[in-house]
This record gives sequence, structure tokens and C-alpha cells, in this order.
Amino acid sequence: MMKTLLKSAVCLAALTTTLTVALAQTAQPAAQASTQPAPQQSAFEQFAKDVKNPTPWLTWGGDVRLRNEYLNNAITLDDGALRHEQDYFRFRERIWTTITPVTNLTLNARLAAEQREWMKPTYASQYFVSSTVSRSGLEERYGILDNANLKWNNAFNLPLTITAGRQDIMFGDPLNWWLVADGTPGDGSWTFFLDSIRLTFDAKDIKTKFDLVYIYQNALPDEWIPTIGRSGGNTRPNGSVKPYYLTEQNEQGVIFYVSNKSLKNTQVDGYFIYKRDSRELPLLTIGDNADIYTLGAKITGQPTPHWAYSVEGAYQFGHKQDLMVLTNYTTSPSAWRDISAYGANAKLSYLFKDKLNNQASLIFEYLSGDDPNTKGTDEMFDILWGRWPRWSELYIYSYGAETSGKLAQLNNIMRIGPSWSFVPIKDTTLSVTYNALFAPEETPTRAVGAAPGTTGSLFTGNGDFRGHFLQAWVKHQFSKRVSGHLWSEFVWQGDYYAKRDMLTFLRAELMMTF
Repeated sequence: MMKTLLKSAVCLAALTTTLTVALAQTAQPAAQASTQPAPQQSAFEQFAKDVKNPTPWLTWGGDVRLRNEYLNNAITLDDGALRHEQDYFRFRERIWTTITPVTNLTLNARLAAEQREWMKPTYASQYFVSSTVSRSGLEERYGILDNANLKWNNAFNLPLTITAGRQDIMFGDPLNWWLVADGTPGDGSWTFFLDSIRLTFDAKDIKTKFDLVYIYQNALPDEWIPTIGRSGGNTRPNGSVKPYYLTEQNEQGVIFYVSNKSLKNTQVDGYFIYKRDSRELPLLTIGDNADIYTLGAKITGQPTPHWAYSVEGAYQFGHKQDLMVLTNYTTSPSAWRDISAYGANAKLSYLFKDKLNNQASLIFEYLSGDDPNTKGTDEMFDILWGRWPRWSELYIYSYGAETSGKLAQLNNIMRIGPSWSFVPIKDTTLSVTYNALFAPEETPTRAVGAAPGTTGSLFTGNGDFRGHFLQAWVKHQFSKRVSGHLWSEFVWQGDYYAKRDMLTFLRAELMMTF
């Protein structure tokens, strides 16, 4: 463990040194910068522009993301368990293009691939040998067309945009998309897409935008468009076959989203979301069957130059068949249970408007958990297509132990705490966040392994404090095409957990865009 921590520290120190050198080279006194004329475009930028846009109807680009990530106890919740430490490098490459054959019609495509170099025996299922043995080494994975869509602006000479095909869809505040953001949680942050048809009508005369989306998402990455390299039928080191998957079940859905800006400095959103889950044969043990209906609303505003707020709430109903509910908390393992769940997400910020761009926020979120005493009802809030590291890169991994192996399936949580960010020097942002984490229900009804409160369980079954969450990161924009960050997160487990070991996440990232 010490060697891994030392290696991670060295990686972090190296990137910190790079940040410092770049800052020293690029920083200029504010007075001097204000008196200089705007710099002309460099020869390289002009070359890049000419290469990326060789004709009026074609543009293209690409990026490369390099990451080193270290996790301790985040998956196992126990520092005495096998594979409690994970240390790996992630290399993601993407290339994209937009073709405009005629006015208002564009073809968009993006190809993405990711490789992972595991420095320690990994939890990744493709490297599984036995319950006590797994491998390290290079995991090449596959290439995937993660965007492939046709977009028609001003369709039928109306303020209507139709986008059909594989596309990224996010609803809500930027970087705080609550229920719709990532249709592919199984591959982490490699891809985000949803196979869908989206209609957007912009009624500018009433300052209202209407969105209607139909989604058909496959669990396996090659069911609709073939992948480059094998994503299914992979042979594990122990000889068994294990496919990669994007999500644990096939999913269909309809989203109706309305956003209005008639009130000054205020945006009011309302939405209806229907999601249907259907278990996929290779994933029968963890997939769901479900019909989930979600009604929600959000209001975002800035009543004064210094104050900003966002408040969102949603109620869910329908029914679900989840085979992973422990037998003590359901009428039968195959029972369909009625859904009655709710959630809330809020943020209040004070913007100092000073030279350092200081911003202080108070954050609150509530997602209901499944009441173990109501065997015929499921009160677990389903985060739908919101399974991404919206507020924590670390805590999403811990949920596998309490949601039948599904990472980022957040529910049964209340969190509250302050956040602070500022810009100490140009192009650099520092942020620190603390959250106190609670569990509305003391018993996770979908826990993996022994039942909560029994010998060998990771959960006490009689505690409602999840723990203290601390996050700190620094981001820097080296240039127009190069950025990087250092990221750290820690959770000190509370009485909701049986082991009480500290959870750790460290990451160094470099992103290069062309």
C-alpha cells in the first residue's frame, strides 16, 4: 500500500510541478495585459483551423485524455479485503466530425476508445480468475462509435430541431444534471450517449423551450452498431465468458421536458420521464424489469448579482421486479413491487464578484431509500440516467456493495454541506467541498453478501450516518488545447457501515484537444 501511495504521490507531484512551471511562464501582470493589443492567432492555430475545417461543409477534431486513478476501500468498504486497492491508468482517445451537406442538416459522428493499465490485481470482471485471484496488466477493451446522429435545424421551417441517432443528452444545470446525463454507466466516463430521437421546439415569443425524447438503449455495446474489437464473448482467465456492458438491462424511455424563462433572472423547468427496464439474458442476475414514472420540477435563479439558487424535486411511481432484493425484505425474490419514491436536489450560492472569483455554496440532496418493513412497496429512488460522478468520483464505487453490484446507483442518501471555490491565478481554479452523509433507511435491502446486521455484512443495519465526505481539487488550463487537474476525495465511514475504514480516491489528469 505504501508503495502505491508513494507512486500516486509522485504522479501528483509531477503534474503539480508542470502546473507551476506553466503558470510561471504564462502569468502576466494585470495592468500590462490590459494595455496590450489582443494577440493575433498563432501560426499553429491557423494551421489547426485550416486542417480541421478544410471545406465549408466539413469539420473534425479529436482529444486524448490521460488519467491515473487510485482507490482504496471504495469498492470493498474494507481495507482487509482482497483487491481493496485499485491503481490504474486510463487512456481515452476520441475523434469526431460534423458534415453539413445542405443548410440546416448535419451529420455528426464520434469514435472513442479506451485502454486501462491495471497496476494491481483488478476488480474488473474481464480479469477475474477466482474469488481470491485476479490479474493486473493492460486491458485494451474496444472502440465504439459513441456519437452517430443526423441533426435537422429549422425543420419544416419551424423553430424545431430534430436529432436522431446516438447522441449525448443532458437535462438540468450544467455539470449538475440530475436524472438525465449518462446512458452508459457500465463503462464509466468513457462514453455518455443515449440512442434516441430528440425534438426541441424553441417558442421564443413565450420564452419557452419544449423537448420530447424517445430512448432505446441496449445493455451490450454491439447490439446496434458493431464495435471495433471484441466487446462480447470475451474469455476470462478462468475460461468463462463475460461480455462488457453499458448498463445492466435494456432500457426504453420517453422524456417530456419544458423550460421557461418568462420571469426575470429565473428559469422554471417541469418534466415527465418514463423509463422501462428489461433484463438482458447475459445479465439476468443483476438486471431489472421495471416501469418507472417520474414527475419533477426545477427552479433556478439569480435574484441579485451575488446570490444564485437551484431547487429541484421529483416523485416516482410505477412497479419494479428486482431479483437482488434480499429475501427478508420482499414477499418473494421474483415479486413485482409498487414504486413510491422521491428526491430533492438544491444549491444556494453566494458569488463574491471579487478579483479571485470566490464562490461559496450550501448543498443539499435527498434520495429516498427502500423501507425494509414494506415488503410489497419499493421506496428506493431510481436515479434513471443520472448514474455518473455528479458530485463525487469516489462515492459512486461504494454503491456496488449496497445495490447488487450497480455502481453509481445512488439512493437512500441525504447529504448537506458547504462548498467553496476560487481562482487564485489566471486559468486555475481551486475547490473544496464537505458533505455530511446520512442514510434515511438504516438497512440497504439490496446489499451484496450477508444481510445487514449479520456476521460478515458490510452494514450494521442500525446506523444512519454514512460518514464525512471531503473533496478537494485544482484545475488548470495550460493553453487553449491542454488542461489538467489534480483531484482528491475521502470518506470517513460512519455507523451505517460495519468496518469504518477510510475511503480514498486520488486522480491526476491531462487532457489534450485538437
